[in-house]
Amino acid sequence: MTFTSIVLIAIVVLALIFVKMAVVIVSQSETMIIERLGKYYATLKPGINVIIPIIDQSKTIVTMTRGMYRYSNTIDLREQVYDFAKQNVITKDNIQMQINALLYFQIVDPFKAVYEINNLPNAIEKLTQTTLRNIIGELELDQTLTSRDTINTKLRAVLDDATNKWGIKVNRVELQDIIPPESVLQAMEKQMQAERNKRAMILTSEGDKQSQILQSEGEKAATINRAEADKQQAILRAEGEAQARIRKAEAEAVAIQKITDAVGQSTNPANYLLAQKYIAMMQELAAGDKSKTVYLPYEATNVMGSLGGIKELFKGE
Repeated sequence: MTFTSIVLIAIVVLALIFVKMAVVIVSQSETMIIERLGKYYATLKPGINVIIPIIDQSKTIVTMTRGMYRYSNTIDLREQVYDFAKQNVITKDNIQMQINALLYFQIVDPFKAVYEINNLPNAIEKLTQTTLRNIIGELELDQTLTSRDTINTKLRAVLDDATNKWGIKVNRVELQDIIPPESVLQAMEKQMQAERNKRAMILTSEGDKQSQILQSEGEKAATINRAEADKQQAILRAEGEAQARIRKAEAEAVAIQKITDAVGQSTNPANYLLAQKYIAMMQELAAGDKSKTVYLPYEATNVMGSLGGIKELFKGE
């Protein structure tokens, strides 16, 4: 192999290396910052891009992957998730607890993300931790445990405003775990048990109260119904007795009329009826084997006179 051939081969190899270094392929949803002689030159778009080797250099940035920091020449423009480790925070009522958060953000301006902040992932993590401490410090324990949405909204608003100059858009923040101390957890468990017992006692007493009310209403209704029944029964009995007396009076009137027709108008039929009752009474007194003493009132002479008149009447007939 001659010297000329060796030179040609070397030139070809160098040309291939130069072309390879000059052509940069950027994947979709990624970008790359190019510096020319140490100064910002361009932001490469996805696809094939041509640069000048050695003169143009890609800017190396710090990224986070699976909780580990690493250096990379490309910038991921997709939404990213940072899962921060648990951190200690103190509430307004001096309760220390542990909280960890998830941060969803996206790089919208690669230039600012590279040149406005050094070590972007670490800056976002520290900002999230300090902001979270400030927000939790304004809330009491009960508010912290029941106001996750409020905390998430406040934290996202503060982070989005602070990271705007870094070319970052914070889409949302989620609190994963809120872990109070063991002593607080035990106290909360006892409180919840006491609340459950209280609610159970209240429900039991309410049930007993409703039962007594329903029972008394039932007894009241039964008493009213019985009173109405007694009233109706008394009314019906009185009406029956009245009807019976009317019928009896009508029957007696018919009997008196017949007696009058039988004995004639000259004789008082009342005397006849009175004499009949007197005779029936005397028969009852005479019944039996024991002697009886009968006391007759003074007016009884009239009755005897009536009997005599009836006797004469019957003789005349």
